[in-house]
Amino acid sequence: MPSSAGPAGRVVAGTLPNGLRLLLAPRSAAGTVSVWVWYRIGSRNEVPGTTGASHWVEHMMFNGSPNFPKGQMDRAVMEVGGYLNAFTDVDFTAYLTTVPAPHADLPLRIEADRMSRARMTAAEVERERTIVLAERDGNENAPEFKAEEELYELAFRRHPYRWDPLGWREDIQRMTAETLATYYRTYYGPRNATLVVAGRFAERPMRARIGALFGRLPSAGAPPPRPAPEPAPHGERRATLRGPGSTPFLLVGFRAPAVDDPAAPATVLLDTLLGGETRLFGVSAWGRSVEHPSARLYRRLVATGLAIRATSEWRPRADPGLFVVHLQAAVGVSLDRLERALLRELEAIARSGPTPGELREIRQKIRVAAALAYEGPTRTAFRLGYFALLGAPGIEERLRRQILATPARAIRDRARELFAADSRCVVRFETAEARGGR
Repeated sequence: MPSSAGPAGRVVAGTLPNGLRLLLAPRSAAGTVSVWVWYRIGSRNEVPGTTGASHWVEHMMFNGSPNFPKGQMDRAVMEVGGYLNAFTDVDFTAYLTTVPAPHADLPLRIEADRMSRARMTAAEVERERTIVLAERDGNENAPEFKAEEELYELAFRRHPYRWDPLGWREDIQRMTAETLATYYRTYYGPRNATLVVAGRFAERPMRARIGALFGRLPSAGAPPPRPAPEPAPHGERRATLRGPGSTPFLLVGFRAPAVDDPAAPATVLLDTLLGGETRLFGVSAWGRSVEHPSARLYRRLVATGLAIRATSEWRPRADPGLFVVHLQAAVGVSLDRLERALLRELEAIARSGPTPGELREIRQKIRVAAALAYEGPTRTAFRLGYFALLGAPGIEERLRRQILATPARAIRDRARELFAADSRCVVRFETAEARGGR
């Protein structure tokens, strides 16, 4: 198996005869082993009628398999002091288990057992339907979820990024057990999966064990078809939502490039300039953006009393997605005033770009974040799988070099294109109190 050295250290790559791709990152100093299986299937590969299928299958993968009856996976991992979880994204679904190094065989056996052989009985599917609907109900109680869902439905008319990975409620209610089982049998197998193992293990025995467990699986799992591209927008789109909430807020989205687009490096720098961090090179690569007092939006909008939260977020995607600005109004500040202040800042960046001091700071943030991003086996396995599914080999290091070499004028020019009014989508959330006037 060929090996390479990069920001993650030494990584051994290979492919089993049944199509399963392997990435092994042995680390003699680690005390744990993290095992991830990445399936190249997410809500991006669904169609109306099956929205939410990838997330639903994620739930089903914990409901038992031939050698691990329902509940046994969790108990077995917890008994050895480990941790397991999974998440469904628009571009992929990932399953992870981190255990003390002496127990590395356990997550391998779990993943091999449920790859192509998870329980998909009609009774289990019906029981899980209520859980998925309850999750959907819980999210719908959050104004932020409703506003983000509205934003993506505004921005995308055809592309599957239009719906959230949870799926539309009507599809969850109507999807049959056979439809879900067919979806699972079609896409969840070695040919559509990448196995990543990072931590303390001996390379040759690990390769032999993986071959024994996974090599016997049938060559199932078809790569999903690529969705049709979203047509270019031709004007601003707006929506207003109203409901119970603590404060009014604003989401402003702009059509952003895919991760392998030449415009991606400057977009990363714009995100870091405005919000203070980047999803591509950051320690906290998942979850909600946090506040950064040194970021441009915080200094211009929060520190001046116009907002109580102001940040940006660009999650690099396989296809063009959205660059989103999140603004939460301060007491007594109207959303109109807050939006005008935001647009002034975006126009200033498009006119002048970052200052020399800002450019030095955002580059340094990316250097530090990239250096810390591979701390520990769990983070290492996450990033190896994430970039393996999003782009060609070497994409992470290539992007890092391009980002650090991008001049201020390129950031300015990217801002002019990115923040064009014709590609802008705005969702306003007004509280029930604000509707009646304050």
